[in-house]
Amino acid sequence: MKRSLKLLAAAVFAAATSTAFAQNYPSRPVTMVVPFPPGGNTDLMARALQTELAKALNQSVIISNKGGAAGTIGILDLVRAEPDGYTMAMTPNNPITAQPHMQPNLRYGMDTFRYICLTYYTPYVLIAGPQAPFKTFAEFVTFAKAKPENVVYGHPGVAGQPHLVMLSVLKAIGADGLGVPFQGAGPMSHALLGGTIMAITESPAVARASNLPILAAISGERIPGLPDVPTMKELGFPAVGFSAGGLIVPARTPDAAAAVLEKACAAATAAPEYKAIVERLGAEPRYLPGDRFRKMFDEDSVASADAIKRAGLGAR
Repeated sequence: MKRSLKLLAAAVFAAATSTAFAQNYPSRPVTMVVPFPPGGNTDLMARALQTELAKALNQSVIISNKGGAAGTIGILDLVRAEPDGYTMAMTPNNPITAQPHMQPNLRYGMDTFRYICLTYYTPYVLIAGPQAPFKTFAEFVTFAKAKPENVVYGHPGVAGQPHLVMLSVLKAIGADGLGVPFQGAGPMSHALLGGTIMAITESPAVARASNLPILAAISGERIPGLPDVPTMKELGFPAVGFSAGGLIVPARTPDAAAAVLEKACAAATAAPEYKAIVERLGAEPRYLPGDRFRKMFDEDSVASADAIKRAGLGAR
């Protein structure tokens, strides 16, 4: 009897503590770690969300940029943070779903985090250079399959998202290619324009910025802003490639804090001001709650692990 009363008292205390936490949280500024330098795509997405999220939380949101090592240095900052709801990260999929397969000694994996919400989604497209020996997707397939490593493509870093997406394209058509790494999307685009490389996979915004021809959408359905560009699935070679990002926190973050953050995120991503900024950046404002966000990253992690293994990348 005494044991039952103690358990009941403990449960009542825990419930009261959780309720009090939810009512008071957040009582001080919240830090949003961005695992890339200022001015990059992830940083811009974070700053687009920052203002609206602060309104929804009725508290300041402070951005902390910590770039390096394909996003893993900043994510490790989150790993070391107290799981109290006051430190979160805005991250794209690659540092979470791909880099742990490249660097097995990383101190994190999918289960290290709690997934709060997806905030944006950017489908990828296959882009040809103006001097490439193919002008259509059909010509690209024929050229790529004629000879191993016929296609010379660019990517801004081994196992970065553009690299993994190109690997998925080549896998879908049953061909190989020769990848050339560059220090960022800018130098890569210049090399494409100059004819040093023949093709890349990137966001539609990159293609529009340089007026480059798009051969196919690497997405499940046609991209609203590119209604005349067929998907690879329509062309008979199903492949999906994207960059998508959202908010994560340490796995042991209290339920009450996670619930407050998820509700605030839903409000922030629904704001017209946020949607307008994200669309100007060439992405789709897209909200997913924590469970569906986690499911998306789980599936991408499986796909990334397969691409990395097939390409012989990662630790040996």
